[in-house]
Amino acid sequence: MTSLRMLIGSVCILPALLVSASSVAAVSVKDDAQRTITLDKPAQRIISLAPHATELLFAAGAAKSIVAVSDYSDFPAAAKALPSVGNVFALDLEKLLALKPDLVVVWGTGSGKLLVNKLRDNHITVFESEPRDYEMVASSLERLAILAGTPAAGKAAAEQFRLRLANLQKQYQSARDKPISVFYQVNRKPLMTLNDTHMVSAAIRLCGGKNVFGALKEISPTVSVEALLAANPDAIITGGSNTDSLNEWRQFSVLTAAKKNHLYAVNGDWLNRAGPRILDGTEALCKQIAAAREK
Repeated sequence: MTSLRMLIGSVCILPALLVSASSVAAVSVKDDAQRTITLDKPAQRIISLAPHATELLFAAGAAKSIVAVSDYSDFPAAAKALPSVGNVFALDLEKLLALKPDLVVVWGTGSGKLLVNKLRDNHITVFESEPRDYEMVASSLERLAILAGTPAAGKAAAEQFRLRLANLQKQYQSARDKPISVFYQVNRKPLMTLNDTHMVSAAIRLCGGKNVFGALKEISPTVSVEALLAANPDAIITGGSNTDSLNEWRQFSVLTAAKKNHLYAVNGDWLNRAGPRILDGTEALCKQIAAAREK
């Protein structure tokens, strides 16, 4: 009888041991720079160095593993309670290293590239995050969840994202047959916009718009007022809370967007951050482009 009880106990313990072993197994994914990122076990101490990455990590179920974030990481609300280590332009490297992260998620463009090299020189594992389209946002949720040991949460979030995206694509499918021209204003002085490699342009296309400066080489180019007047977009949209920064365009009588009052604002955090809320921004943007089309 004693031997039987020991055998039954061993059988019961075995699944637990297997679960325990699987939870500390090595995990590996590719980041947005197509670099393979491998951890001996899921990350327990994660630092986000971009607001969009913070949003992705929370949505992927990694909240308990995030020990610090970057400046301006204000969503979700729980992110505001976490300590900041600065940003890609002004990083407190000493503070970051003291937190002993096993994974740092970095915005993988511009100054971020220099920061990536500095972190790797300090033997920090880095995931470069730079989603350029909707599918990259969805797959980011899955990949970051794998690294954080929360694959089920990441998969569920990605599936929900893809379903909502499909519904938006279907809703505005006919609008894409005859796109209207759009200028997206990032900043007024200097006058800055975004090209077609940025997520904002993907949103404009989905909604039935065409970025008038989409073909420019730089991702965030500076353009002249003269160039904008020559492009003469049907609508001008800015990533802000109001249209005050657009009022100046009303003085140009030759500007179609101004004449027809097609001057709109979308929450910049929704559109400019390549995280799950890009769909909130896309939905708002589509409604504005639809309004411009109907007037």
